[in-house]
Amino acid sequence: MNDYRALKTFLLAAEKRNFAQVARELNMTPAAVTRAIAALEDDLGVQLFVRTTRQVSLTTDGAVFAAQIQPAVEALENARKDVRNANKADEGRLRISSPTWFGKAVLPPILSGFKERYPKMSFEISLSDGLVNIVDDDFDLAIRISSQPSDKFTIWRKIRVVPRILVAAPGSRFVDMQHPNELTPNDCLAYSGESRAETWVLSDGGSSISISAGRAFSANSGEVLADMAADGSGVALLPGFNIADHIRSGRLVHVFKGWAPPDLWLTLYYPPYQALPPRIASFSKFFEEQVASHMVMLD
Repeated sequence: MNDYRALKTFLLAAEKRNFAQVARELNMTPAAVTRAIAALEDDLGVQLFVRTTRQVSLTTDGAVFAAQIQPAVEALENARKDVRNANKADEGRLRISSPTWFGKAVLPPILSGFKERYPKMSFEISLSDGLVNIVDDDFDLAIRISSQPSDKFTIWRKIRVVPRILVAAPGSRFVDMQHPNELTPNDCLAYSGESRAETWVLSDGGSSISISAGRAFSANSGEVLADMAADGSGVALLPGFNIADHIRSGRLVHVFKGWAPPDLWLTLYYPPYQALPPRIASFSKFFEEQVASHMVMLD
């Protein structure tokens, strides 16, 4: 980094036009600043400054050189800061992907609490109900609510089980049905990241059935499905915490209570790090400690 330090010294001298001031700001002696500039001039084979007893001014070559190297030196300085911060548990930037509803309802108080504990941390949050590619899209981690992971190219951390239930509008014809076999594909509102049909596999603890869903309506948003079900458009299969408020307000009711699909998992996904960077490890630990108190589950 000696060349970098020499370039940084030159740029500050180009800005201040005073070697003594440069020496104070960089904690160097004026003689050391003079030697650094002289060595740079010798290496380039041009004179960068005109020196008089009263002032220092850039030559034409010096002005051109300063304009050309300033963006590169600034980029290098930012890269050095990022690398240093990446190895700190309490400082740096986290780029996080989260499901939309979770990111709106659950994540904000967790982020606020973490920010209060580590005020030097900063965040970039991306909300999406699709499964993002955390490597290609350059995320530090992703929060996912999905089936048991099978991706061999990422690492993940199971946080908790997320049960799902079948819900419909009170007073709708679905409430009077006795068995999910009575549902037609047009009755079932499907959740799909690609907005396509899906198959519900339901079990009553003994037998299992499969139901085609989404022939009439599918969406990649739990919020949309909950609202459609509350309007009487069909039955939705959603995580309990996702529709807890709808249940408590009476907009939705739990139907076919003896039948349920396999549970989903709330997981944290990471790129294939050899070891989690400290800032990511500290957030993951805090997230796991706090998430249960912020996920409103059904009683």
